[in-house]
Amino acid sequence: MTQTLPFALDHPRLLVAGVLGVILVAMVLSIRAANRAARLSGPLMQLARRVEALGEGQERLAGGLHHVTEAQMQSQSAMLDLMERRLADVQGKMSESLYGSARRTAHSLGELQERLKVIDKAQDKITRLSGDVLSLQDILSNKQTRGAFGEIQLNDIVGKALPPDAYTLQATLGNGRRADCLIHMPAPPGPIVIDAKFPLEAYEVLMRAEMGDQKTRAAQAFRLSVRKHLRDIAARYIVDGETSDSALMFLPSEAVYAELHANHAQVVREGFALRVWIVSPTTCMAVLNTLRGVLKDARMREQAGAIRRELGLLAADVDRMGTRVENLDRHFGQAARDVAEIRISAEKAGNRARRLDNFDFAQGGEPDRLPRD
Repeated sequence: MTQTLPFALDHPRLLVAGVLGVILVAMVLSIRAANRAARLSGPLMQLARRVEALGEGQERLAGGLHHVTEAQMQSQSAMLDLMERRLADVQGKMSESLYGSARRTAHSLGELQERLKVIDKAQDKITRLSGDVLSLQDILSNKQTRGAFGEIQLNDIVGKALPPDAYTLQATLGNGRRADCLIHMPAPPGPIVIDAKFPLEAYEVLMRAEMGDQKTRAAQAFRLSVRKHLRDIAARYIVDGETSDSALMFLPSEAVYAELHANHAQVVREGFALRVWIVSPTTCMAVLNTLRGVLKDARMREQAGAIRRELGLLAADVDRMGTRVENLDRHFGQAARDVAEIRISAEKAGNRARRLDNFDFAQGGEPDRLPRD
């Protein structure tokens, strides 16, 4: 197992020690050579010169080692300065990076806090909306409140589509039935009844039913419920001599309207046969706008006689105004002639005044006679 040396082989101290060892060995050898050559006088002088040369070499070697040591120390000092500068630069950059990261983190936390506030507000709105949905579900779960909800929705649509005198809410018919809304249409077709008390129980059961026999039975019950309601409307709100020969069944939901037309077309055709038209909030608004156009045209026809009378009176007024304009024109012509005659009299009066001012009299002491007007 190899042992690790305490110094590297190229270490300056090791080199110096090696050189000194070599010098000592050389000196020992020289001394031995001098002892051997002591017996010889000639070689002794030569040995002395060699020893002197070796001493000078040792001094030069020591000076070189000193310069090498100084250069090494300067290089180490420069290296330490460079490393300190590099470390200072790295520390400054790390400080700037940490400051920027902290600032960005603070900004992100501020934005996150604002977004959390928005989320809290949205959560509050969702909570209130959930309460409203539950309230609406409670309303729709009760038959009477559900009917009132449909009537309120119908009242709002009718109030937006027709003028106030074109309909009556909760009108009582001659057979004692109370209609949710009666549209006052002229004959033909006559007043039209809109019923808003659609039964939603069967539809809710159909929506909750699972596939298979349960779904089939729920669909059949839904069709039976709609058929019964169509027949009830036809029997209650189509009255000969009082109402139109048709009526409207208002559905408070577009989903129910879509379900009927998509999967129960036979029920819709039965409504056509009974002359009971099924309408949703959207289609009801379209029908009421059409009825408003019909009412406007009928009212214009009713007022046609009055309009003709007013036009006759307007023509008489125009003729009378023409006669008065002619009279005024004659008056203007007479006034123009009177003004011309006044101008002639003024000119004559002016001429007389100038002659009197110049004492221009005729013989006999009388002024010249000017022609009379």
